Amino acid sequence: MSSILVLIAALAITAGIIWYFFAPRKATQAKDEGGVQTVHITVKGGYSPQLIQVQAGRPVKLVFDRQESGECSSHVVFNDFNIDKTLPAFQTSTVQLTPPKAGDYPFACGMNMLHGMLRATDGPTTGSAQAQSKQAQGNQPQSEHTQAEPTESAKPTQTTGGSDQDEADQERTAEIRDLTRRFIVALVFTLPVFIPAMFGMFLPMPHILMNPWVQLVLILPVMFYSGWPIHRTGWLALAHRAPEMNSLVALGTATAFLYSLVVTVAPQLLPEGSREPYYEAVGTIITLMILGQILEARARRGTGDAIRALVGLRPKTATVVRTGQDGRETTQEIAVDDVAVGDVIQVHPGEKLPVDGRVISGSSSVDESMVTGEPMPVLKQEGDSLVGATVNGTGSLRYKAIQVGQDTVLAQIIRLVKTAQTSKAPIQKLADRISSIFIPGVILVALWTFVAWWAFGPMPRGVYGIVAAVSVLVIACPCALGLATPLSVTIGTGRGARAGVLYRSAEALQGAHDVDTIVLDKTGTITQGRPELADALSVQGLDEDLLIRAAASAESNSEHPLAQAIVQAAKDRNLDLVPAEDFDSVTGAGIDATFPSGSFDGSKGTSHVLVGNRRLLEGKGIELGNEMADQAGPQSLFDTARSWEDQGRTTIFVAIDGRLAGVLAVTDQVKSGSKQAIHDMNERGIQTIMLTGDNQGTAEQVGGQVGVTRVVAQIHPEDKASIVKALQAQGHRVAMIGDGINDAPALAQADLGMAIGTGTDVAIESADVTLVSGDLNAAVKAIDLSAATMRNIHQNLWFAFGYNGLGIPIAAGVLYPFIGLLLNPMIAGAAMAFSSLSVVLNANRLRHTPLKARPIKEARPIDMDALTRDLSISTHQEHNQEKGNEMGLFHHHDDMQQDQATTGKVTDPVCGMTIDPNTAAAKRDYQGKTYYFCSQNCVDTFDADPQKVLNK
Repeated sequence: MSSILVLIAALAITAGIIWYFFAPRKATQAKDEGGVQTVHITVKGGYSPQLIQVQAGRPVKLVFDRQESGECSSHVVFNDFNIDKTLPAFQTSTVQLTPPKAGDYPFACGMNMLHGMLRATDGPTTGSAQAQSKQAQGNQPQSEHTQAEPTESAKPTQTTGGSDQDEADQERTAEIRDLTRRFIVALVFTLPVFIPAMFGMFLPMPHILMNPWVQLVLILPVMFYSGWPIHRTGWLALAHRAPEMNSLVALGTATAFLYSLVVTVAPQLLPEGSREPYYEAVGTIITLMILGQILEARARRGTGDAIRALVGLRPKTATVVRTGQDGRETTQEIAVDDVAVGDVIQVHPGEKLPVDGRVISGSSSVDESMVTGEPMPVLKQEGDSLVGATVNGTGSLRYKAIQVGQDTVLAQIIRLVKTAQTSKAPIQKLADRISSIFIPGVILVALWTFVAWWAFGPMPRGVYGIVAAVSVLVIACPCALGLATPLSVTIGTGRGARAGVLYRSAEALQGAHDVDTIVLDKTGTITQGRPELADALSVQGLDEDLLIRAAASAESNSEHPLAQAIVQAAKDRNLDLVPAEDFDSVTGAGIDATFPSGSFDGSKGTSHVLVGNRRLLEGKGIELGNEMADQAGPQSLFDTARSWEDQGRTTIFVAIDGRLAGVLAVTDQVKSGSKQAIHDMNERGIQTIMLTGDNQGTAEQVGGQVGVTRVVAQIHPEDKASIVKALQAQGHRVAMIGDGINDAPALAQADLGMAIGTGTDVAIESADVTLVSGDLNAAVKAIDLSAATMRNIHQNLWFAFGYNGLGIPIAAGVLYPFIGLLLNPMIAGAAMAFSSLSVVLNANRLRHTPLKARPIKEARPIDMDALTRDLSISTHQEHNQEKGNEMGLFHHHDDMQQDQATTGKVTDPVCGMTIDPNTAAAKRDYQGKTYYFCSQNCVDTFDADPQKVLNK
């Protein structure tokens, strides 16, 4: 009969637990305060309210009132908005964001134990409003990251985010100090109870220590002082319907304590064989729990080393040169936060550079290793750019501040690292799904463990049932699951930052190790990206200087590296350039420019100059093969150009007023590390392809120098994205490495986009990984570090799942019928403390473990014929003729929409790619115009600062 009553009670409790934890929750509606949806959230053992309803597309202000201390709730993380906000203890902090679309946006504490939800419903929103808000990031899936700027309350912070880190460190230190005090008290009062209970049968013990009343008195300070944070946090979490590890320990120790209290106060209520108290289990579990928290907090402190090290690089002062009214110069030392753009800064030997800038006088070698990871100092002279926080060598420099505060390279690196560390890797989703039902599931397992022992266990079955149930509650460790992935991501991204590899997200960190094909841009990626004019050859009767002057005049408005090489050559020869009346940049081909009459040949009509590759001139009806060079010998310009190409030079043809004028040879040196990097990629089973708009001969010569056997030459910028897409269609996981604006669409299309850190802002913003140093070896490091991080995560997850999967059944007593083993709650508590600690320690190994080459993976062969089948030159010529006077990458934004009227196509204002508006990834209405985008990365770049994009 008693078993039936226990069964009925257990069924009723089970139904209650399921309803309590999983029933729908009532949402709290945000209040409208001045057009901003505002919600006040209390942080005390959980978030209250937990479920908040807001309107999508409108600003939201969340005011967190944290009424507790401790590391668990010291941060709130919104993964969908890349926000990791420090919540100082007993203060209010504000986070502002704008949900881009209807849906659920979860938030959690830094340890992923406390959870809340922001539920956005449909509401009036316009693309214009979104474009003008830096918080809104477009209609994108929840898994993609949007940008938002948390509003700091409490007190002012350093522009690089150092104060948040300082507050977190101070709170963690205070927590460790408090836990240490509580641990000492617990240890002092538990030992007199633990030793007699464990060794009383073997060693003589004072009789008084065996008295239940004495044990009760000794355990009271352990239970209610040392264990108070555990009980307060655990029971509050249960009240919030969001239980965590402390909840399980609180339930287990409370059960054991109450049972022991009944044994002490009213033993007659229990059968004679069931009158053994378990005070030693209560004290030992709490003591071990606190010890584990101390060790874990100390180990976790190391995970923030990367951010602390980056923040520590920033000097506190700067020496600024001031000019008085009398014209005299004086120097003044000011706080680095007070440096303004345009200030002239004096740097002496051995000093750190306070902000980014450009050298105006002096010469010195600068150690940039702390930012780029490259050990060799770099010579800096007049006109060279400088990065703040780097160290000046033996010379003196005077430079003009260009980027200060949050705009410096260091501040951007810190923001990028923080963003990556707060994002979620896809592999974490499984752990999160299990964690959401883990603790209610453990409570139910404990309940039915008691029922099973009551129904089938030996006498005293009630005692056995309680011991087994307490052991199940205590041994379960959700922390091991919750920490397995985030800790490794934090340490992996931090280590990458120290090596000059910046991952934009945890998804990029996870995906890098799966790459089997790498597509490389040539100029600026494999080569230095600083081409120089090596040779020039004009037709008979035309002066070489006139040839260079005409070409440089046409290219003077272009930002292309080849164009800059020609312009620099003209300057070196002191040639005066002629301003163009009109010019068109024919994407992937060259420049078509018009000049005032008599600019180059003395004629009265306007001068028309073409500068570019063979396709450009042939498309204009200009023959290349029959003109004789202005030198001895029968060799034609065409033959000379071909011989230059065989030497690895880039040839540029020039035509003036419809006639071939000459050819220029530009050379771009291969980077010193490119050959080794590509060799290392091949060793890892990664296939490489080089793409270039250059001619076939030059492309093959450069590819042969560095070991790239697959070369696709004479392609347009938009072809790069098409090739990446074609490789993906063949089943390859593709990484694209590039540095220019025209690489942005391919970087966005690739499974993993890697931008050279010395490249353009658009390329970097379109990429998943930034290689700060510009060295291709950093790409190999990125892949190897990704593989090491994923190995570490898998180890953590296997341990967490294996520990709970084995520990819980053993604690429930499944081995008792076979070998008579019933786990003591004290042993269960020790195992629980060890499990989460071991995950933390294993994750910290990643900080120092030498990187190993990624295991070789069998990659399917690349079908090069299929890759280039649709990229014929004739198709490109037809495309160019159709587009007519399109300005390509240098098209002003007021003309971008002309394409739509003539061809039905539009130009992405970020990357310059021509797209069909009907298949565009997104569109934005801004200042009365509609803009279309080829990818979400371009949308993100535009939304961050529309005016900056359009001004370019």
